Amino acid sequence: TVDESELLTVPDGWKEPAFTREDNPKGLLEESSFATLFPKYREAYLKECWPLVQKALGEHFVNATLDLIEGSMTVTTTKKTFDPYAIIRARDLIKLLARSVPFEQAVRILQDDVACDIIKIGSLVRKRDTFIKRRGRLLGPKGSTLKALELLTNCYIMVQGNTVSALGPFSGLKEVRKVVLDTMKNIHPIYNIKTLMIKRELSKDPELRCQSWERFLPKFKRKNLKKRKEPKKKNAKKEYTPFPPPQPESQIDKELASGEYFLKERQKKRKQVQEIKAKQADAVKKRQEERNKAFIPPKEKPAVKTKKASTEKKIDIEAIKEKVKNAKKKKLGALPVEEVKLKMAADEKKKKKK
Repeated sequence: TVDESELLTVPDGWKEPAFTREDNPKGLLEESSFATLFPKYREAYLKECWPLVQKALGEHFVNATLDLIEGSMTVTTTKKTFDPYAIIRARDLIKLLARSVPFEQAVRILQDDVACDIIKIGSLVRKRDTFIKRRGRLLGPKGSTLKALELLTNCYIMVQGNTVSALGPFSGLKEVRKVVLDTMKNIHPIYNIKTLMIKRELSKDPELRCQSWERFLPKFKRKNLKKRKEPKKKNAKKEYTPFPPPQPESQIDKELASGEYFLKERQKKRKQVQEIKAKQADAVKKRQEERNKAFIPPKEKPAVKTKKASTEKKIDIEAIKEKVKNAKKKKLGALPVEEVKLKMAADEKKKKKK
């Protein structure tokens, strides 16, 4: 008897056997090919690494041609090709090379347990400035966020222009796509990285493999919701009236009201000339007034007369006499010896009485 949970899970270390010539001894019936264009700045690099590309694809019996005039790469099957999926891997290889992925990483696509995913992010955001900011957020300071994502998903990620190229196992590619699309939807990648870290720790525990992990995963809520900016000038809504506004007066109506309509052309021209002359006279008058302002002296402040301090002071003779009398009563210097002895004797008597 075997548990159903064991049947549903893949045992650790199990790999699907490789596809050999014995599985398809007669080969392919028809020749198939794929081509892709590459930008001008990749030409020099592709020239250098093209012999290595041909060697890697030659092991799977797939031909590769580089056309520098047209700026394209082409892969085709041969009579010796026995693996029908080899041409799909070769197509992905030239796509990755055109997307600025280095050859050392792109060659891994020829392995059985490695796949690739090219995510187009250019059309996900309307404004160019916000797109650049969110793409930079995906990279992180000095590429730290991208490096953390690579370590958690075991994938190689290349952010180039309007696309993100990812290379790795299928489970990792699924997580990478989710993180990239969430970042373009204004969800910071650090939240998804935290979730991936928790999942990585939970996967190590064999007891939790068949259980739901929702209780362990964090639930992030938006805290800093930006309030809508209110306009400086608020237009007050007018009261609804079923009647339409009055029709504006036409030029003929204005001329009829003023009486110009009935004037002759000569009179109209004369009136126009008079109006122009009147405007010119007003303008000359204003200009002359502005020029004359420079010759008008400014108003001076009235001078304030300072009151002279009266030098003559009234002398109070009686106050001086009183001061002299008080000074005579006071004895200058130390008391004589006899007076000191009498004072001391009086103080002792007072103490005894107390």
